[in-house]
Amino acid sequence: MALRTIRLTLEAFSGTPALDIAVSRALLQGVADGAEPETLRLYTPATSVVFGPQDARSAGFDEAVAAARARGFEAVMRLGGGRAAVFHEETIAFAWAMPHPAPRDSVDARFDEVAEIMAAAFRRLGIDARVGEVAGEYCPGRHSVNARGKTKLMGVGQRVVRRAAHVGGVVVVGGGQRIKDVLVPVYEALGVGWDPDTTGSIQDEAPGADYQGVLRAIREEFGARYELEPGQLSEATLALAWDLERHHALP
Repeated sequence: MALRTIRLTLEAFSGTPALDIAVSRALLQGVADGAEPETLRLYTPATSVVFGPQDARSAGFDEAVAAARARGFEAVMRLGGGRAAVFHEETIAFAWAMPHPAPRDSVDARFDEVAEIMAAAFRRLGIDARVGEVAGEYCPGRHSVNARGKTKLMGVGQRVVRRAAHVGGVVVVGGGQRIKDVLVPVYEALGVGWDPDTTGSIQDEAPGADYQGVLRAIREEFGARYELEPGQLSEATLALAWDLERHHALP
């Protein structure tokens, strides 16, 4: 039986943090409209703290945004749900946009699959990777992937629209301390309790792992399930992303 084909793109837009998010939003719309094929983005993201709608409703939101920027992280609004999370150059962002006639019917199945793929990829690196929330983790979720049940390595969120779904998140290869340093004041401003000691990285667990090696493990694990076809985003999708950027930028 032939594997389902997914276009793979490694295109990054890290110079403009809000555009990074807008590209995934534009891609989701293109997939929903049938103008773009099912696509997996694996890329180095912009240095940023991505906030969710619940964060934006907090009385301390402006203070949290200022705290992020004071530490060299741009503040942007995320595409999916969840609380504030951190992206930087030692992380791998992923964004998987797929068509579906009734995407709300399989939200949990998509979460399960992505978590299983990532956990399997980390095990390729010799890590005791497990699916599940670690008590006290930042941006908590039961489909996070952790090491040894102690520290969070990957977080994931999802957004569904008519005829398509987007599953995206971040894998922390290194720089776990940078995540702690920025999220301590950000979460304090938001009034969110968490335990910074639950923040980890791939390199904490597998010191010999490098960025390209982790990226390769993720690609291989996706490739064991799907036919990955290298490609690029269309000019129409990129043009739409520039138009949508304003929805994710913060003053």
